[in-house]
Amino acid sequence: MLLPANLMIGVGLVGALLLATRFVALGRKLLVASVALLAICGYSPLGIWLLYPLEARFPAWDAARGAPDGIVVLGGAIDPDLSAAHDIPILGASMDRVIIAAGLARRYPNVRILYSGGNPNLIADDAAKEADYVAAVFKTLGIARDRLLLERRSRNTQENAEFARAMISPAPGERWLLVTSAFHMPRSVGVFRKAGFPIEPYPVDWRIGGRSELFQFSVSALEGLGRIDTATREWIGLVAYWATGKTSELFPGPHTTR
Repeated sequence: MLLPANLMIGVGLVGALLLATRFVALGRKLLVASVALLAICGYSPLGIWLLYPLEARFPAWDAARGAPDGIVVLGGAIDPDLSAAHDIPILGASMDRVIIAAGLARRYPNVRILYSGGNPNLIADDAAKEADYVAAVFKTLGIARDRLLLERRSRNTQENAEFARAMISPAPGERWLLVTSAFHMPRSVGVFRKAGFPIEPYPVDWRIGGRSELFQFSVSALEGLGRIDTATREWIGLVAYWATGKTSELFPGPHTTR
């Protein structure tokens, strides 16, 4: 309910219910506030302002250092429940993670690839795990199954880091890329550092073009609300992970990369 779209709709519903009580005036105010806030958040550049610092935190990976030893791809590219229901991989909004990882694997034929993704739902069928379906996608993209390590237990970013480190046990001096959405990279880097797994960020799946869009209004309210919800979820995650000791920095950045 802390996500802006849910919160604003909730305010509107409370306002509608109050219209049937003696608090009619308050109900009208809440309804007006709900509609106004939905319009502002849906059409204004507010979502872009929230996403920009997240996506701009880490630069593009520098290939000049040479081939990495491996690639860690964080889950989020596949809908595990829909995939289990139809017995076929159903790709989601973050499918760039798999496509870019496959491209890197073809470019560097000796690297190992670990895909870390279970099911983030509080209640989930053991059969509905992202990692169980991603091998078929990689195969379609030309990456053989024997190059993949599949981690299917993780439910969140912290477990991605902990389980990936346990599976790989990276040796000192090894270079592992971390492939995830640009807006998710700060929190991901923070938990991997906390888990003792040094990685090199490889951001993908950008949702905005850059600084030039900071004053761009949305044509569709759903587009704007989607940006705000995505960014708010990530900022809440950063604060929560830092407050609970899952990361050592509130807003991890490249300046602390070792």
